Amino acid sequence: MMELTRKGEYAIRGIIYLAQLPPGKVALISEIAEAAEVPQTFLAKILQSFAKIGLVKSFRGAGGGFTLGRSAEQITLREVVEAVEGPILPNRCLLGAGTCERDGTCGVHPVWREVQGKVVEVLDGVSIKELAARKK
Repeated sequence: MMELTRKGEYAIRGIIYLAQLPPGKVALISEIAEAAEVPQTFLAKILQSFAKIGLVKSFRGAGGGFTLGRSAEQITLREVVEAVEGPILPNRCLLGAGTCERDGTCGVHPVWREVQGKVVEVLDGVSIKELAARKK
């Protein structure tokens, strides 16, 4: 069963909050955590990992905090989910050749591949900008 973890949910809430800020505004971790109703230390770890891959920018010192790494319209829900959850995999057989000894003969394998494709397509079709606009 594909289910978003708490970490994934918190990541989405935090990045949507950042998307709702005026362009260029830097938000303190405490502000983001409070608005997104997420534990501050947990969110800080998530946003630091996002900074490493360019989803957000991190600023230290006075006036420090976080802002989006690029426009909200260029960040997809899939990117956010996969950044914390890993690849979208409805079944372990999709990890790659050799993961399942039956991948060449299994009649269900193509179905799992199709499920994966549809989920990826839906998540790729939603930008963080759209989600931020819906939430307001």
